[in-house]
Amino acid sequence: MAEESRRERKKRLVRRQLADAALRLFSERGYDRTTVAQIAAAADVATKTFFNHFRSKEDVLFADSGPRAPVPLEVLADRQPGETVADLLLRAYEAMVSDYLAEGVGRRDPEGMELFRRVIMSEPALQGRALQLGHELQREIADGLLRAFPDELDPISAAAAVGAMSGGAQAAALKSLELDQPPEEFWAALRRGVEIGLRGLSG
Repeated sequence: MAEESRRERKKRLVRRQLADAALRLFSERGYDRTTVAQIAAAADVATKTFFNHFRSKEDVLFADSGPRAPVPLEVLADRQPGETVADLLLRAYEAMVSDYLAEGVGRRDPEGMELFRRVIMSEPALQGRALQLGHELQREIADGLLRAFPDELDPISAAAAVGAMSGGAQAAALKSLELDQPPEEFWAALRRGVEIGLRGLSG
């Protein structure tokens, strides 16, 4: 069991090295002009090693984006007596963000997070991958919400509730990026977008 744990730690380290190298190269050279071989060389691993961890360079910046679903799903499965849909989703969101900030590749410091945001926003392929991951997560959270409220919600209502939360977060995040706000204001805007999505402007 200990040996398996060491292998997993080594695997996470290599993935993180590749992601950090990719982030730096994408920023310096541009996404299109950066090759998988260059990323592997910058991380001091073989190109084959890159493909042992990622299918393509689109995936490398999202090394620690999944699996994120277990974190909010654990919260949803632990619904407290009297907890509303909005309250439970907000608690799940807070748990997910805390986990994301603690573990996310390239986001362990304000400068790294800012660099990550700039790279993502400059490349449509990376934006598309981020949206795809977001949609997958939304489906899983909607399913978990439905399990938490089997008598109050149907599949459409659960999907709509999660969509409202995600839509508010996405719109607020995009506007914050457009305004070039610093990281602390970005996360505050994201939280406000979630609140408005769940409770409305008067919530």
